[in-house]
Amino acid sequence: MSTADDSQNPFGQVNGHVPEENGLVQYERDKAWVIVAHGAFDMDTIAPFAEALQAAVIEHARVVVDVSGITFADSTFLNLLLHINQQTDLRIVAPAPQLRRVLEMTGADTVLTVQPTVDDAAR
Repeated sequence: MSTADDSQNPFGQVNGHVPEENGLVQYERDKAWVIVAHGAFDMDTIAPFAEALQAAVIEHARVVVDVSGITFADSTFLNLLLHINQQTDLRIVAPAPQLRRVLEMTGADTVLTVQPTVDDAAR
């Protein structure tokens, strides 16, 4: 892993490090299932994330996705979030400015619940 200064790279920071690959961390918080995603997600890399979301929908009424570590997301990623949102109470946490702009430009921010922190989203 390479280290990065928070002011120089706002994406994917994990204890001052930028993960070199896509990854998911999952855990339960306040009866919600939390998925922390980092990396770049497109049609070639979305499968593990999609599988994690589908499994979460089966078991949990609320799914929280921390997207603060997403460095790139294409329409496949956005469509997946919108699809999952129809199946469960989906909460999106801390999108980076670029992802927030995509959500705003597409109007997805009016459909998806976006929260600043996992704690806020899990309540």
